[in-house]
Amino acid sequence: MELTQLINNVKTIQVIGEVQRQDVSGIFHDSRKVIKNSVFVAIKGFNTDGHHYILDALNKGALAVILEERDAVPDEIFIHSKAAKILVKNSRIALAEVSGSFYKNPSSLLKLIGITGTNGKTTTSFFIKSILEEAGYKTGLAGTIANYIGHQQIKSSLTTPESDDLNELLLNMVNEGCSHAVMEVSSHSLILNRVYGLKFSTALFTNITSDHLDFHQNFENYLRAKKKLFESLDESSFAVYNIDDPHYSEMLKDCRAKLISYGTNPNSDFVIKDVYYDLNGTRFKIIYSGKEFYLSTSLIGEFNAYNAGAAVSVAVLNGIDFDIAIKGIQNLEQVPGRFEVVGSGKKKAIIDYSHTADSLEKALLTLKKISKGQNPIYTVFGCGGNRDKTKRPVMGRIATELSKLTIITSDNPRFEEPYQIIEDIKSGISKNNFEVIENREEAIRRAIEISEDDAIILIAGKGHESYQEIQGVRNHFSDREIAEKYLS
Repeated sequence: MELTQLINNVKTIQVIGEVQRQDVSGIFHDSRKVIKNSVFVAIKGFNTDGHHYILDALNKGALAVILEERDAVPDEIFIHSKAAKILVKNSRIALAEVSGSFYKNPSSLLKLIGITGTNGKTTTSFFIKSILEEAGYKTGLAGTIANYIGHQQIKSSLTTPESDDLNELLLNMVNEGCSHAVMEVSSHSLILNRVYGLKFSTALFTNITSDHLDFHQNFENYLRAKKKLFESLDESSFAVYNIDDPHYSEMLKDCRAKLISYGTNPNSDFVIKDVYYDLNGTRFKIIYSGKEFYLSTSLIGEFNAYNAGAAVSVAVLNGIDFDIAIKGIQNLEQVPGRFEVVGSGKKKAIIDYSHTADSLEKALLTLKKISKGQNPIYTVFGCGGNRDKTKRPVMGRIATELSKLTIITSDNPRFEEPYQIIEDIKSGISKNNFEVIENREEAIRRAIEISEDDAIILIAGKGHESYQEIQGVRNHFSDREIAEKYLS
């Protein structure tokens, strides 16, 4: 596609320099990836500002630079480089517009299903992918753990990639024969316009509780960010929502799509009923259009009945037979780091990504119900650095109130002092049933060694992650590997 055609798809304020009638070789927001005859879009990130790297992009042969800071680089430099300076109001929106055009608007070539909410996005996305594959559809997935094109796994660093990477990924899915794609849509991606311009055939709301307040400042802003997904839907789309969440009506207030509910509320379109679970899995019913359907999954807990129920709702609305949806739910054996059971003896460890107050409480309440008070519960957890600090004391209180013993440790301290994070956690604790062991491996070892033979040990916060980030350096660390090491 020629540069002139691409510019026609962007809302420009001013164009200076030479607009060459050449085919564009690529769209990049990362100057390190720029190649000759590509377009560099300068966006403001969390840690750096792309406007600082415009000269680097020009030196690598960029045909054009899209930017929002008029005076970031003198006009003479663009003229001398025979490149175009394209001034826009919002670089992130422009990145989404130009990359969508460059990559042939791939979201319109797929049935794209977006999932947003505080908890359950990852598991629900895996459930939906499993159902679609059971129905014979090659399916892509973009999410927290990894991105997938069919069964091919591609590492991911963001829950929702930047719009240029995302459009490229979606086009790769199309080229590899995918007819459907499932995407976790984070609140960050919605505010930062990473999914701007994408066409979702279905959007799903799982739930919302307090999270990411370091970024959004308050709960109202966080909810408003999630809401943007449903505001983007047109009348031909479905909006599937958890009717049991108290914020659903506010979330869907301005949504034009067809509204479909799921939950335990008997007024739901898809009613979840008679949930039973133990350490072997979960069984429940769904009532739809007056008929009862029996489902089972090896995944554990009432929250996984919700996740599975949401997935079935989405699948049935997209034309998949209920019996196939049931098989798809049964086929999913485990989602990495999502209430994952480790241990072959009486003593079990549960590896879970629960890193919010709500998800930690749900995990512990699930274990208490499973154990029926017969099995002591030990909890090992910490909180991530440079993230929402308000949840730290709340999680400390929840862990100590619902566990026999809690060992407070490091999660990903990032650039914060680990012991300051631990002090923040301790500030919410009123009981004296906790220990502090900053070294995470030692904390896990301690919990396993001092706990009774029939104990259940919840190792919370990192889930699938295979690293620990300290002062900007990621070192290999897997909760599951450490738990297996000491349980054996």
